[in-house]
Amino acid sequence: MTPPETDNTYTKTPIAKLPVAAAIVALLGLADAIYLTVHHYTATPVPCSITNGCEEVLTSQYAEIGGFPLAGFGALAYFIAFSLALLTVYGDRRMWDLFGILVTVMAIFSAWLIYLQAKVIEAFCQFCLISAATTFTLFFIYLASLYLRWRTPDDNSA
Repeated sequence: MTPPETDNTYTKTPIAKLPVAAAIVALLGLADAIYLTVHHYTATPVPCSITNGCEEVLTSQYAEIGGFPLAGFGALAYFIAFSLALLTVYGDRRMWDLFGILVTVMAIFSAWLIYLQAKVIEAFCQFCLISAATTFTLFFIYLASLYLRWRTPDDNSA
């Protein structure tokens, strides 16, 4: 008997589920970023019931780069992260390395934005914090894949 041409053992490993989780989390981040981008362009106040600092953060000088809202850049980044995770799910495991680079940059930028909220603006936006939590979740999913890849001696890389 010859082995089957497609090896489905990869899809049954824990590491294979991480790109699926990443795609779902990236969609949540995309929804949050689109929500903030729409509110930016419609100039409607964001209902900030938990932190009461959304307007200070979202109207600060740090809320835009070149007249384009940071939330718009976030939406683009989350869409790319979603796409890379989805490409990984459907078999192009090389895309996972690009995903890792992207979410590392996103996590560093999110850390800087949290610093700005805490130390410079001295106000927090709950939707920005949700975005940061989403980004860090994506980053930790990628780190988990590296850990599992390191622990697994065979070629079960994401």
